Amino acid sequence: MASARPSSRGYDIIGDIHGCARTLENLLDQMGYRRVNGIYKHPRRQAIFIGDIIDRGPRIREALHLVRDMVEHGSARIVMGNHEYNALGYCTRARPGSGKTFLREHNARHDRLIRETLEQFDHYPHEWNEFLEWFYELPLFIEEEEFRAVHACWDERLIRQFLQTQGSPYIDEDFLHASAAIESFAGQVMDTLLRGTDLPLPDGTSITGRDGYTRQFFRTKFWAEDPRTYGDVVFQPDPLPEEVARRQLSEKERREILRYPRGERPVFVGHYWMEGEPAPLKPNVACLDYSAVKYGKLVAYRMDGEQELLPEKFVYVNVERPELSGSFQTEDSVAR
Repeated sequence: MASARPSSRGYDIIGDIHGCARTLENLLDQMGYRRVNGIYKHPRRQAIFIGDIIDRGPRIREALHLVRDMVEHGSARIVMGNHEYNALGYCTRARPGSGKTFLREHNARHDRLIRETLEQFDHYPHEWNEFLEWFYELPLFIEEEEFRAVHACWDERLIRQFLQTQGSPYIDEDFLHASAAIESFAGQVMDTLLRGTDLPLPDGTSITGRDGYTRQFFRTKFWAEDPRTYGDVVFQPDPLPEEVARRQLSEKERREILRYPRGERPVFVGHYWMEGEPAPLKPNVACLDYSAVKYGKLVAYRMDGEQELLPEKFVYVNVERPELSGSFQTEDSVAR
């Protein structure tokens, strides 16, 4: 077992919150954070949020205030999630000549994804505009000597190229506009780092997920070491049809699949709606999204410099389904 390196402070890396502010407070309390002048702080540790603070949940505005206050006072850091990126695109008008009104189309699916956020800020439009500006201050990734954090996928080549072109881990308005074209470099950066890698389904196959959205591709692992079949690389809540899962990967597909070697420092992601008992995906890869807003778990990993991740260092809060029929408005939770 790899030993921990000396570190002046520990880090608590926290998965997707999606507006579950009360659950987040319970998790912070469980980990020894306390409110000091209204800000959650820990005397020896720093929280790192893996993105997706907004959308879907009952207390999005409260969650944003809690997280931003912690970040601005140094008790936390955060990386951008695809939902913060989506919000920027949804609320940013496209430039003349683009053929669009907004960078992210206002269609039924996109309207549904951001609906709770916009409704909860309906009486606080100035606050929402301030948060949109703040989203530009969220880096796409964090890279420390002992670990890395990114919302969905660590792609070393894209990240190094991005740093060369941008000079920092932050996007600006020009990069946001450029990313609206998915085939562009900017589009590939945002899609890969914030949504993950994928493969097309074979022979025109499509699958309809639990969210009702029909896809002709599936999300893949970026750390698979010697994959042979589609089932070896699939990484999403919705399973592949059995005949597709058994299908052999072509040599071209195997060469193109992203790999995160075991010798690299640990990397933490969210995004993927995991289920079950939190544990490392491999010794140096962990996903911290366990579907809190769908009555799963809000999960953190307590990082102290170890280069082999330990199952016992995951902590979480179970989110209990309210007794009243299906409303998120009575969010309740019980600590592990």
